[in-house]
Amino acid sequence: MLSQSTIDIVKATAPVVAQTGPALTAHFYDRMFSHNPELKDIFNMSNQRNGDQREALFNAICGYAANIENIEALLPVVEKIAQKHTSFMITAEQYQIVGGHLLATIDELLSPGQDVLDAWGEAYGLLADIFIQREEQIYQSIESDTGGWRGLREFKVVEKQQQSSLITSFVFKPCDNKPVVGFNPGQYLGIYFDNGEFDYQEIRQYSLSSKPETDSYRISVKREGEGLVSNHLHNSVKVGDIVKLAPPAGDFFLDQQSDKPVVLISAGVGLTPTLSMLETLADKERAVTWLHATENGEQHAFKQHVLDICQSRGDFEYATWYNAPLAQDVPAEDYQHQGLINLSKLNHQQLPKDAEVYFCGPVAFMQSVAKQLTELGFTSSQIHYECFGPHKIL
Repeated sequence: MLSQSTIDIVKATAPVVAQTGPALTAHFYDRMFSHNPELKDIFNMSNQRNGDQREALFNAICGYAANIENIEALLPVVEKIAQKHTSFMITAEQYQIVGGHLLATIDELLSPGQDVLDAWGEAYGLLADIFIQREEQIYQSIESDTGGWRGLREFKVVEKQQQSSLITSFVFKPCDNKPVVGFNPGQYLGIYFDNGEFDYQEIRQYSLSSKPETDSYRISVKREGEGLVSNHLHNSVKVGDIVKLAPPAGDFFLDQQSDKPVVLISAGVGLTPTLSMLETLADKERAVTWLHATENGEQHAFKQHVLDICQSRGDFEYATWYNAPLAQDVPAEDYQHQGLINLSKLNHQQLPKDAEVYFCGPVAFMQSVAKQLTELGFTSSQIHYECFGPHKIL
């Protein structure tokens, strides 16, 4: 536990730290990468350039300081970050490096005095210990499970299939031909590339896009305009290639113990985790609604696959929105609505008031969905979402 003196100092100085804004995290990352360039093989440098990772760290620091007396309130955030850290194979030693650079940054920007640095150091040490312990639990749990492993494991690409003009699926099977550990529908898979084609090792997490299998994993990746790894996967990775994977992870997943209705809402490649949920629910006795938004028929991934699942059940509701239909896209056949998703168009059967809602897509889309759900009376406990990349609060 933290001493009262430490709590008082952190609370008193937190507003000053917060006022530094982006300068704090910018200085921190520049300093850390200068002294420890090997960490560029861990951090997504694209998220450094666009500022997303810096924003996420700043929000985490401010959130921790604001809840310094109520660590319990941080546990959901701790779980989200701990899951992501295990996919990056973060170690206890790296927490020490990060802590040292964080304290040095505060000192160099604010010169607050040793008492303040000691207090922030103690507070950071407590939080780091919480993460280290939780991450070790995750590592051990996955490693000891059937088909589990720790670290990286080699897999062969056994299938590569284009699902739309932008999205391609990849199926991986382990090179050792042993079983693979299961996962919760909605979780992601870590993939590592260190083949000399990039300046640094590149690590990405992609949602698993199928129901759990015992011998393989499937991801479905959107080609991003400036995406180093997504373009490498689309352009260069082929059937027969070997890739290195970290075990499945993630805190966004379907509650399979519940019997409540499920509403799955997605836009674009955000359908990957919800598709895993849909495939899993196909043989379950639960009411399901599938809602998906995309630009047009050319970008509509897994269209027939989803339709087959929903129609085979008969009691699954579904609707699709095309924002800009093409001339060949047929209303009521290829899509049910035009424009952006508008939940007010749905009836009670399509959007049950007691449903658990899972959604994923671009941040603006998710902000709109969250706002609509709240206005329709859904509680925060019913609403579950996943951001691709650093987490954002909707």
